[in-house]
Amino acid sequence: MSLAKWTVGLMAGMSMLVFAAPADAGEVRVTVAEYSAKTGPYFQDVKKEFEAANPGITVKFEVVPWEVLLQKLTTDITAGTNADLSIIGTRWLIDFVQQDVAEPLDGYITPEFKDRFIDTFLSPSIMEGKTYGLPIAASARAMYYNKELFEKAGIAKLPATWTELQEDARKIKALGSGTFGFGLQGKEIETDVYYYYAMWSQGTEILNKDGTSGLGTQGALDAAKLYKSMIDEGLTEPGVTSNNREDVQNLFKQGKVGMMITAPFLSNQIKEEAPNLKYGVAAIPAGPTGARGTYGVTDSIIMFKNSKNKDEAWKLLDFLFTKEQRAKFTQGEGFLPVNKEEAKMDYYVNNADLAAFTALLPDARFAPVIPGWEEIAQITSDAMQKIYLGSAEPEAALKEAAEKANGVLKK
Repeated sequence: MSLAKWTVGLMAGMSMLVFAAPADAGEVRVTVAEYSAKTGPYFQDVKKEFEAANPGITVKFEVVPWEVLLQKLTTDITAGTNADLSIIGTRWLIDFVQQDVAEPLDGYITPEFKDRFIDTFLSPSIMEGKTYGLPIAASARAMYYNKELFEKAGIAKLPATWTELQEDARKIKALGSGTFGFGLQGKEIETDVYYYYAMWSQGTEILNKDGTSGLGTQGALDAAKLYKSMIDEGLTEPGVTSNNREDVQNLFKQGKVGMMITAPFLSNQIKEEAPNLKYGVAAIPAGPTGARGTYGVTDSIIMFKNSKNKDEAWKLLDFLFTKEQRAKFTQGEGFLPVNKEEAKMDYYVNNADLAAFTALLPDARFAPVIPGWEEIAQITSDAMQKIYLGSAEPEAALKEAAEKANGVLKK
């Protein structure tokens, strides 16, 4: 959804705005997305270390839950009370650039600084030759599987295709005892993405080569029918549309789900919350022609054009993207490294889980950098919910979704 639309909706429902006091000279305010319980403590440590190394500069971090971050930023930008820096979903960046609120960073970036980054993760923030953001968090998706359930069900090898996954899911379902073969997300953030895994394996892309929506293709329909058949057969957990990503992850941590697709951070959660769970990480299954795809994700940190303390804000960015700071943040949150030197550390080189994710990066797709992407993602999620619930046939739901998405794409 465009920032303009967010703004209209928000302003209509607000009776007052709370105006923040202007930033003091030398103060850098930063809006931070909350990834986990570790996010706040990490940035508090950054504050102490950075201020100690940079006398005269103070840093103020505000940690905001992801589900309200875009609304908060839109409101703050409208009121002129936004911070100097903010973490954003990179997929939002084009709206910020088009509305001329994001500051290009190229005047600060040296060749040496740019060389710190793995190109795969820096490139999504570069638009029309200008760098508007730096990748603060990077991730991909892979399939987690429960080794104990596989053993009990007599599954000797990992499913290489969706057909094999279905067969394995049937064997796990047959174990009974409240076990489910495949965990399928049907609610909230990344509901659309969970569908794309199957869609990409059919050789279908989110956008066709002519720029129209891929939802109207045969591959998109085959993917939707695949998931719906698994729901109907009881191979997934019940009530798919009531379960968001965290809900499905929790079922996996409880040992109730044989297979699910999610991000690297689940590994950290398992180690802390379910240390006795025997699990593995593998590639997302391929489709009939061998096609497959994972979802590559970056979140960026950007500088706003109306910042009064840009030089100080850049010093903070330079500090945040040192090898040492990246390692603390990335390892604490369970992300993939964006810093070349960080990626060479033993923590990553000798981590089998992370190695499985990095091996998938050549097949990674990122959210299209186009205006209105959030609206298209929601259209897709709404269609999938109708299909999963059985309130619409796949053909009709996808046809309607494709028409709506094409309407957004033409704007």
